[in-house]
Amino acid sequence: MSEGPREAAERYRFEKWQREQGLSSDEEDAADAAAPPARGFSAAERAAVVENAIQQAIRRGEFDDLPGAGKPIPGLGESHDPDWWIRRKIESEQLTGLGPPALRLRVENAELDARLDALSSEADVRDALEDFNRRVVEARRQLQGGPPVVTPTRDVDAEIAAWRERRTARITAQAQAKTDAAARRRSPWWRRRGRE
Repeated sequence: MSEGPREAAERYRFEKWQREQGLSSDEEDAADAAAPPARGFSAAERAAVVENAIQQAIRRGEFDDLPGAGKPIPGLGESHDPDWWIRRKIESEQLTGLGPPALRLRVENAELDARLDALSSEADVRDALEDFNRRVVEARRQLQGGPPVVTPTRDVDAEIAAWRERRTARITAQAQAKTDAAARRRSPWWRRRGRE
Protein backbone atom coordinates (compact mmCIF):
# COMPACT_ATOMS: atom_id res chain seq x y z
CA MET A 1 0.00 0.00 0.00
CA SER A 2 1.38 3.43 -0.86
CA GLU A 3 1.93 6.02 1.80
CA GLY A 4 -0.02 9.26 1.93
CA PRO A 5 1.42 12.69 1.17
CA ARG A 6 1.76 13.55 4.86
CA GLU A 7 3.70 10.40 5.61
CA ALA A 8 5.96 11.00 2.60
CA ALA A 9 6.62 14.57 3.70
CA GLU A 10 7.45 13.41 7.23
CA ARG A 11 9.82 10.72 5.95
CA TYR A 12 11.50 13.34 3.70
CA ARG A 13 12.00 15.69 6.66
CA PHE A 14 13.38 12.88 8.79
CA GLU A 15 15.84 11.75 6.10
CA LYS A 16 16.94 15.37 5.56
CA TRP A 17 17.50 15.73 9.31
CA GLN A 18 19.58 12.53 9.28
CA ARG A 19 21.75 13.83 6.44
CA GLU A 20 22.26 17.13 8.26
CA GLN A 21 23.25 15.28 11.44
CA GLY A 22 25.50 12.92 9.52
CA LEU A 23 23.94 9.80 11.03
CA SER A 24 24.40 6.39 9.46
CA SER A 25 21.80 3.64 9.53
CA ASP A 26 23.33 2.08 12.72
CA GLU A 27 23.35 5.46 14.38
CA GLU A 28 19.73 5.98 13.20
CA ASP A 29 18.60 2.94 15.14
CA ALA A 30 20.44 4.17 18.25
CA ALA A 31 18.93 7.67 17.86
CA ASP A 32 15.45 6.16 17.46
CA ALA A 33 15.92 4.08 20.59
CA ALA A 34 17.19 7.07 22.62
CA ALA A 35 14.44 9.47 21.46
CA PRO A 36 11.28 9.54 23.54
CA PRO A 37 8.17 8.40 21.74
CA ALA A 38 6.35 11.24 19.99
CA ARG A 39 2.88 11.91 21.33
CA GLY A 40 0.37 14.72 21.15
CA PHE A 41 -0.86 16.76 24.05
CA SER A 42 -4.02 15.73 25.80
CA ALA A 43 -7.00 18.06 26.06
CA ALA A 44 -6.26 18.68 29.73
CA GLU A 45 -2.65 19.63 28.96
CA ARG A 46 -3.73 22.03 26.22
CA ALA A 47 -6.32 23.60 28.54
CA ALA A 48 -3.65 24.05 31.23
CA VAL A 49 -1.32 25.80 28.77
CA VAL A 50 -4.11 28.13 27.64
CA GLU A 51 -5.20 28.89 31.21
CA ASN A 52 -1.59 29.64 32.16
CA ALA A 53 -1.24 32.05 29.23
CA ILE A 54 -4.48 33.82 30.22
CA GLN A 55 -3.38 34.17 33.86
CA GLN A 56 -0.01 35.62 32.79
CA ALA A 57 -1.76 38.14 30.50
CA ILE A 58 -4.06 39.16 33.37
CA ARG A 59 -1.04 39.74 35.64
CA ARG A 60 0.65 41.83 32.95
CA GLY A 61 -2.55 43.93 32.68
CA GLU A 62 -3.28 43.18 29.05
CA PHE A 63 -7.03 42.86 29.76
CA ASP A 64 -7.29 46.20 31.59
CA ASP A 65 -9.28 49.03 29.96
CA LEU A 66 -10.83 46.91 27.22
CA PRO A 67 -13.74 48.55 25.35
CA GLY A 68 -17.04 47.47 26.86
CA ALA A 69 -15.54 46.47 30.21
CA GLY A 70 -18.16 46.59 32.95
CA LYS A 71 -21.03 47.04 30.48
CA PRO A 72 -23.79 44.50 29.89
CA ILE A 73 -23.59 42.35 26.80
CA PRO A 74 -25.98 43.79 24.20
CA GLY A 75 -29.00 41.60 23.43
CA LEU A 76 -28.45 39.28 26.38
CA GLY A 77 -31.71 37.96 27.80
CA GLU A 78 -33.85 38.82 24.78
CA SER A 79 -36.07 36.23 23.19
CA HIS A 80 -34.42 33.43 21.23
CA ASP A 81 -33.86 34.28 17.58
CA PRO A 82 -32.05 31.71 15.45
CA ASP A 83 -31.05 34.41 12.94
CA TRP A 84 -29.60 36.81 15.51
CA TRP A 85 -26.13 36.73 14.01
CA ILE A 86 -27.18 37.70 10.50
CA ARG A 87 -29.52 40.42 11.77
CA ARG A 88 -26.76 41.88 13.98
CA LYS A 89 -24.28 41.83 11.08
CA ILE A 90 -26.73 43.56 8.75
CA GLU A 91 -27.49 46.22 11.39
CA SER A 92 -23.87 46.83 12.40
CA GLU A 93 -22.63 47.07 8.82
CA GLN A 94 -25.79 48.92 7.69
CA LEU A 95 -26.10 46.57 4.75
CA THR A 96 -29.07 46.71 2.44
CA GLY A 97 -30.30 44.15 -0.03
CA LEU A 98 -28.59 41.26 1.76
CA GLY A 99 -29.88 38.38 3.77
CA PRO A 100 -32.74 35.99 3.37
CA PRO A 101 -35.89 37.33 1.69
CA ALA A 102 -37.84 37.06 4.96
CA LEU A 103 -35.52 39.51 6.74
CA ARG A 104 -35.27 41.89 3.78
CA LEU A 105 -39.06 42.03 3.49
CA ARG A 106 -39.48 42.66 7.24
CA VAL A 107 -37.12 45.63 7.06
CA GLU A 108 -38.79 46.92 3.91
CA ASN A 109 -42.24 46.54 5.50
CA ALA A 110 -41.13 48.66 8.47
CA GLU A 111 -39.81 51.40 6.16
CA LEU A 112 -42.56 51.21 3.53
CA ASP A 113 -44.67 54.15 4.77
CA ALA A 114 -41.70 56.51 4.70
CA ARG A 115 -40.79 55.28 1.22
CA LEU A 116 -44.37 55.80 0.02
CA ASP A 117 -44.46 59.32 1.51
CA ALA A 118 -41.50 60.26 -0.67
CA LEU A 119 -43.50 59.42 -3.82
CA SER A 120 -45.44 62.22 -5.46
CA SER A 121 -48.19 60.51 -7.46
CA GLU A 122 -50.86 57.98 -6.66
CA ALA A 123 -49.82 55.82 -9.63
CA ASP A 124 -46.27 55.56 -8.25
CA VAL A 125 -47.63 54.57 -4.83
CA ARG A 126 -49.86 51.92 -6.40
CA ASP A 127 -46.92 50.50 -8.41
CA ALA A 128 -44.69 50.39 -5.32
CA LEU A 129 -47.36 48.60 -3.26
CA GLU A 130 -48.11 46.07 -6.00
CA ASP A 131 -44.39 45.37 -6.41
CA PHE A 132 -44.02 44.88 -2.63
CA ASN A 133 -47.02 42.52 -2.48
CA ARG A 134 -45.70 40.55 -5.48
CA ARG A 135 -42.30 40.06 -3.80
CA VAL A 136 -43.93 38.96 -0.52
CA VAL A 137 -46.05 36.34 -2.30
CA GLU A 138 -43.04 35.18 -4.32
CA ALA A 139 -40.91 34.83 -1.18
CA ARG A 140 -43.63 32.73 0.47
CA ARG A 141 -43.56 30.34 -2.49
CA GLN A 142 -39.79 29.83 -2.33
CA LEU A 143 -38.61 26.70 -0.56
CA GLN A 144 -34.95 27.64 -0.18
CA GLY A 145 -34.82 27.41 3.58
CA GLY A 146 -34.14 30.20 5.99
CA PRO A 147 -36.60 31.92 8.28
CA PRO A 148 -40.29 31.83 7.36
CA VAL A 149 -41.81 34.82 5.59
CA VAL A 150 -44.23 36.38 8.05
CA THR A 151 -44.45 39.80 6.38
CA PRO A 152 -48.07 40.58 5.51
CA THR A 153 -49.14 41.87 2.14
CA ARG A 154 -50.55 45.39 2.07
CA ASP A 155 -54.10 46.34 1.01
CA VAL A 156 -53.37 48.66 -1.92
CA ASP A 157 -56.53 50.78 -1.69
CA ALA A 158 -56.28 51.23 2.10
CA GLU A 159 -52.61 52.17 1.84
CA ILE A 160 -53.34 54.71 -0.89
CA ALA A 161 -56.06 56.28 1.28
CA ALA A 162 -53.62 56.46 4.22
CA TRP A 163 -50.97 57.95 1.90
CA ARG A 164 -53.46 60.64 0.80
CA GLU A 165 -54.26 61.51 4.44
CA ARG A 166 -50.56 61.74 5.38
CA ARG A 167 -49.86 63.84 2.29
CA THR A 168 -52.75 66.23 3.05
CA ALA A 169 -51.60 66.60 6.66
CA ARG A 170 -48.03 67.22 5.52
CA ILE A 171 -49.10 69.86 2.96
CA THR A 172 -51.32 71.56 5.56
CA ALA A 173 -48.47 71.62 8.10
CA GLN A 174 -46.09 73.10 5.51
CA ALA A 175 -48.61 75.78 4.56
CA GLN A 176 -49.18 76.64 8.23
CA ALA A 177 -45.43 76.89 8.82
CA LYS A 178 -45.10 79.26 5.85
CA THR A 179 -47.90 81.54 7.07
CA ASP A 180 -46.41 81.57 10.59
CA ALA A 181 -43.01 82.49 9.18
CA ALA A 182 -44.54 85.24 7.04
CA ALA A 183 -46.45 86.63 10.03
CA ARG A 184 -43.24 86.74 12.07
CA ARG A 185 -41.44 88.60 9.34
CA ARG A 186 -44.18 91.26 9.11
CA SER A 187 -44.29 92.19 12.78
CA PRO A 188 -41.63 94.57 14.15
CA TRP A 189 -38.75 93.13 16.09
CA TRP A 190 -39.86 94.58 19.46
CA ARG A 191 -43.23 92.78 19.24
CA ARG A 192 -41.59 89.50 18.24
CA ARG A 193 -39.21 89.73 21.18
CA GLY A 194 -41.99 89.47 23.75
CA ARG A 195 -43.53 86.39 22.07
CA GLU A 196 -40.36 84.31 21.93
